[in-house]
Amino acid sequence: MPLPFLTADRAFEAADDVALPFDNHERWRRPYRPGPWRVGLAALGLLLASFVLFAAVIIALTGTVQEAAVVFALALAVIAAALRLLREGVWVSARGLRRVGFFFTRTVPWDQVVAVRTVQQPVRWLGLPRTVQGQALLLVRRGRTDDMPTLMTTHNADFLARVAAFDRAADAVEAWAAENRRG
Repeated sequence: MPLPFLTADRAFEAADDVALPFDNHERWRRPYRPGPWRVGLAALGLLLASFVLFAAVIIALTGTVQEAAVVFALALAVIAAALRLLREGVWVSARGLRRVGFFFTRTVPWDQVVAVRTVQQPVRWLGLPRTVQGQALLLVRRGRTDDMPTLMTTHNADFLARVAAFDRAADAVEAWAAENRRG
């Protein structure tokens, strides 16, 4: 049985040149993939949550409903933390630039962005207090010269040991800034 979607000799149709569904510039998108450290840590959190959910079922069958509810709530908290960890990063759209952290989200409209640039500086290693020499993507905002928030670094959970991926992501964010900022 031929499988034309797996072969390289199939004829390409004109419909292949249609814009992809994610080509909508109004939707928030991350211009890079989450890194292996972030995905691995979230996967471990979800694995832990599955064990805690299993424990909640066992407690519900053998113990009290209140104890099972507490353990179930703990599992839901671990799941929410893992999903929030996966959502962290820099997101862009035609409306602005959004920095999503674990506990906070900050959005800057493009008309407040003066520049997005890559600089060589000491950066935090995986968000810990230890700093190492690396590159950081900084946001320069209109009217604010004292605080330049770091958007991403070569040593965060997305780009640790992936300098080429950091360069591509920084170029993508800088291109979005150049295309969308006004003035």
